[in-house]
Amino acid sequence: MNSDERLIRLNKYMAINNISSRREADNLIKDGAVLVNGEIERNPGRKIDPENEKVSYAFDVSELESQRTYIALNKPTGYVVSTNEEEGKPVYDLVKHEKGLAPIGRLDKDSSGLLLFTNDSSLPKKIIGEESHCEKEYYVKVVGQIPDGALEKLRTGISLWGVKTKSAAVKRRGPNSFLITLVEGKNRQIRRMCQKVGYPVVQLKRIRIHTINLDDIKLGEWRDLTKEEIQSLKSL
Repeated sequence: MNSDERLIRLNKYMAINNISSRREADNLIKDGAVLVNGEIERNPGRKIDPENEKVSYAFDVSELESQRTYIALNKPTGYVVSTNEEEGKPVYDLVKHEKGLAPIGRLDKDSSGLLLFTNDSSLPKKIIGEESHCEKEYYVKVVGQIPDGALEKLRTGISLWGVKTKSAAVKRRGPNSFLITLVEGKNRQIRRMCQKVGYPVVQLKRIRIHTINLDDIKLGEWRDLTKEEIQSLKSL
């Protein structure tokens, strides 16, 4: 690899190394808190050679990380990922956390299960970004006894909005229920997929995101993610 191929924007370098999100990096750089080869660099777009240039910080990286919070909530049905009370009960009422947490992705009003919250703006892209391959697993119950042929269609992909969904892992749980694992998350995707094969959803619960499982989180309650879970998400 020649030197030109090694060059990377300073803000992207910070994001890749989990120092901050690109947006946070832009602000830190503009504030003079980032040094390249011992000199303050205020241009987020400055290209550096990580192998031959040293990046350092005029702030405590561990302290920045300590200000971040990561939690997992077991969302009940009837709650919405919105602050508009006309749409339903806001899911934020369940979190009641002081650090300005935002949800990563959504679950519609009639769905339940695992929902992650954080104030680390570098994380959502890894989990729900267009290039993300993060697995999300759901328990699905439908109207009627769904045949193997319909499950196979869900497994290989369904045409929605003129585009075929990505292949999914599907495992039958009962005559009218199954588990499905997606690496994408289009609007109401599972409900639309099941409707397309003729078996409307009556229950939808997300039970896993990457290595984080719903496990024993009681309905309507939340817990902090472990250090291992946080690192697994950052490594996506």
